[in-house]
Order: sequence, then structure tokens, then C-alpha cells
Amino acid sequence: MAEHAVTDAETRTERPRRSRRRLSVDERRDELIEAALGLFSTRPPEDVSIDDVAVAAGASRALVYHYFGGKQELYVAALTSAARQLSVLLEPPTEGRPLERLRISLKRYFDFVEDHAAGFTALLRGGPADRSGEVGEIVDNVRQLLLGRILHTVGIEDPGPVLRITLRSWMAAVETAGLDWLEHRDIERAELEHLLVDQWIVMLRAAGRHDPVTGELFDRLSQEELDPDR
Repeated sequence: MAEHAVTDAETRTERPRRSRRRLSVDERRDELIEAALGLFSTRPPEDVSIDDVAVAAGASRALVYHYFGGKQELYVAALTSAARQLSVLLEPPTEGRPLERLRISLKRYFDFVEDHAAGFTALLRGGPADRSGEVGEIVDNVRQLLLGRILHTVGIEDPGPVLRITLRSWMAAVETAGLDWLEHRDIERAELEHLLVDQWIVMLRAAGRHDPVTGELFDRLSQEELDPDR
């Protein structure tokens, strides 16, 4: 109760000085999450403090604790927010040939990469050590969702091991390409998207030599791409 009183007092003293408009509970929480995403995208979670988030958001330390019990809760909330934005944006297209739908989905993916760089980087930054518990579950859920949507696009419900490994390998390449592009931006985004689609085709063709079902999928997609009336 005392901490809540401090929160109210500090908020009242800060708002006139910063000329901040009154925010709803959800708006204030979202503002803190956006500030946290910006920090987590450039620094390891262990190097970001609650004080850092408070300063970045122009809020008090007590206010951050009021909305989030601690840094881990804030980190999970930030990653969940980024994952939700990405999953909504990547609702699969319903029209067009499979490769056309894949191109549309990839464009939407890079729309997110470009427009929400902090969220994308925070979501994927780090190695396996950062992918345990709730954090690992968030990232794995996003990847499973994307895998399912790619399979839906190509009309496959239950992929065999060769196709599954191939698609997951391509998804890892897309993630790496997104992070690299944000860091360097030395290739046109449209060119990068075309490159990744071409890589998907090449990987699928190579996998088809090891698995008849994947080979049939490649042949079908090739035929649909070449035949505009299908």
C-alpha cells in the first residue's frame, strides 16, 4: 500500500514537469513495455535495470514496479507483446498461388522487422541460454505458429522429417537475415525478400532429392508457378 502511495505521489509530481497527458492503465503499461523493448533489443536482459526502463519511459522506478513485479516479468511482457504483434501481422493470405502467398507473408514479416525493430530484435536476440522457461516458450510458440502457417500455405498438414527440418532451417535463415539487415542495411529490402524466396525454392528442391513427398511438393509448386491458370 505504501509503495502504491509513493507511486501516486511521484506520478503527480512528474506529470506537470513533463507536461504528460493522462494515460489509462493499459496505455501506461504499453508505454513501459515499448521502453523496455527498446532497451532489451540493444543490451542483454541482465544489463538492463528497472531504473533504466523508468528513465527511458520518463516514469518513476516505483511506477514500473507497480505494473510489473520485477525485471523478469517486464521482460516476459515485452517479448509477449512483440510476439503478439508479429503473429497478428502474419495472418496467412487467402488468395494467390502458394509462392505468391509466401512472398506476401515474407513482405509482412519484414514490415514488422522494419517498423518494430526493437520488438523483433528483443524477441530473437541471444542464444540458447536465453531460451529457457517462459522466454523460450514465447519464442518457440512464434516459430511453431510460423511453421504452421507456411505449411498451410503449401497445403501440407503433417510434414515428414525432411520437410520439417528444411522449413525450420529456412525460418532460421529468415530470422538471421532480418537481424543482419537491421544491423547493416546494405541491401535493398525488396532484394533481400526475393533472395529469401529463391533460397526457399532451392532448399525445397534439394530436400526433394532426399524425400519423395517433398519432391512432389516442389514439382507441384513449380507447376503452379509456371501455369498462371491454375
